[in-house]
Parts: sequence; C-alpha cells; structure tokens
Amino acid sequence: MPSFLTHRARVHDARLPLHQRHGALRTCLTLFAPYGLRATYHHLTLSAAIPRRLEADPDALVRAVEELHEARVLWLARAEEYAAQRRAEKRAGRRAVPNPRPWWLRSRWDGPDRVWHQDPFRHPSMRLFEYVRRQNAILDGAEPPGCPACGDEGPRVLSSTGHGWIELCRGCRWVLAPCPCGQRHRFVTEIPFSWNGIWQRAHMSDDGMPNPHWPAGQQVGCGTANARKIRSRQPEAGGPHPQQSPARGYGDRTEARRAVWPRTHPCVRHTLRS
Repeated sequence: MPSFLTHRARVHDARLPLHQRHGALRTCLTLFAPYGLRATYHHLTLSAAIPRRLEADPDALVRAVEELHEARVLWLARAEEYAAQRRAEKRAGRRAVPNPRPWWLRSRWDGPDRVWHQDPFRHPSMRLFEYVRRQNAILDGAEPPGCPACGDEGPRVLSSTGHGWIELCRGCRWVLAPCPCGQRHRFVTEIPFSWNGIWQRAHMSDDGMPNPHWPAGQQVGCGTANARKIRSRQPEAGGPHPQQSPARGYGDRTEARRAVWPRTHPCVRHTLRS
C-alpha cells in the first residue's frame, strides 16, 4: 500500500516533472480525503490556488499537500485515541460499536455528507484541518452551533424526494434531516461535471483564481477564500441562494442526468491528464 508521507515527499521534490508531482498529490488523496476524493481535490484547487497550467505556479502543489498533511496529523492522533478506547471496551466485554460512529468510519453513501460524493462542488468552505478539528470535537461530545460540518447558521434548504422532504445545509448541503422514508436518495448536481474536468482544473484560471467562464453563466460552487471574493459581489437580499435551484434536488432527475452523464460507454476509462 502506498505511503502518504512517501508521496508527500514526491510532491515536494522539485526535480520531478510536474505531472508526476501532481499524480503524487492524487495518491495522497486516495489515502486521506475528508470531503471525499473529488470534493477534497476541488477544495484544494481553490484553497491552494492550483492554476489550470501547473507551470504557472508549481508551489501550489506544495501548499495543497501541506494543507492535507496538517489535517491528516489531527485525524491520526484522534484515530489512535479511538483505537485504544475500543481495545479497552472490548477487553471489558463491550464489543458493540457505540453510536454515533467516528466521522472517518461513516458510510459515504448513507452518511450526512453523501452529497459531497455526488456533487464535489458542495463541501464546507473551511480549511481541512478546521473541519477535522470540528468533527473531532463533535465526536468528543461538543455541540458547536450551526451546521455540524461548516457551521452555517442560516435557514435550511428543503429538497423534495417526490414523497417527502430532506433538510439540507444552505452552505455545504450536509443532510440535517433525512427523508422520513429512511431510504437512500440520489442528489442531482446543480452544475454538470466530469472527473476529468475537475482533475484538469477546467474551473480554474492560469492565475490560480476560479475561471469566471466555467461553466457558462455560473460561478464555482464553493466558499473557500478565492471563491468568496467572487460570490461576495453577488446580491444576497431576496431570492434564493446563488447556487440553489428550486427545481433541482433529489427529484426531477431525467433532465439533469442527460447533462451530467457523458455520451460514451460507461466502461471506457479516460486518461487523467495534469
């Protein structure tokens, strides 16, 4: 199994070609990605200002992997404490896993953060170590105000499932109240995307700022520092959230799927380019 620290060192190695250093960052993300692989990478492109052309700012890769490493250190410390706690509980005969489960053991499809795996543009705006610290505090019994993920205290967003309603965080789409039926519902993305487009940073410009022309007529759907500069110029009074579409949610999937799914056989694997 590849080592996080080994590939972190490869990201730092200026003697390597940029595409290899970029690939090492991806390997680090396969080993630790608090928001999910695609959403975490999208977050890092904004927080570390990774330009579309890596040659424009090679140091952006170092900034990205260091933010990831800082969050991973916090997670490792808490995970070791939890492992020691579970060993003691098992010796005492308490083998059942207590609820709630630790945030890093949640199912990506059944957890409240499942939207981030289906829509990688929806994730908290805070830096990764801040998110990990917040989740560790919740695991220890703290009750921070607002959304458990991002802290947003604004009104909740209602999304229809066709037979009920799901309450979502306005900022990151964390599921605050699931559908009463108890079944899993797929979230329809508001911005059509492909993993290749995210990986090649089509949403970024060469200067490390979000591309204002991607996609046409829409802004990048994330609240990190660079994106907030763009979003702050949009009016907030009245009307829905800039990224909120009343007609989009867990229902009305047909039209959205036509825009999202590529017109190629699903077995075809595209080559990821830097």
